[in-house]
Amino acid sequence: MTNDDVEIEILMQTAEGLEREILAAHRLDRLSLRPEFNRVLAQLRVGHARVPNRMVRLGQILNEEAAEDLFDNMPV
Repeated sequence: MTNDDVEIEILMQTAEGLEREILAAHRLDRLSLRPEFNRVLAQLRVGHARVPNRMVRLGQILNEEAAEDLFDNMPV
């Protein structure tokens, strides 16, 4: 196993841990984990690792929730 493989494995384990935390968390807590989750997924992509579809979708859902939250807090 190369150093890159080890790094990818550590990143994948980190992503899986964050995924579990996000799925178990309430909405505001989920959104607070979004930047770190997105960062880890980006690092996996840079390392040419295959990011599971479920994680890609979870990242999209979190981004949508963050956008909704932004508009919910806009004065009218």
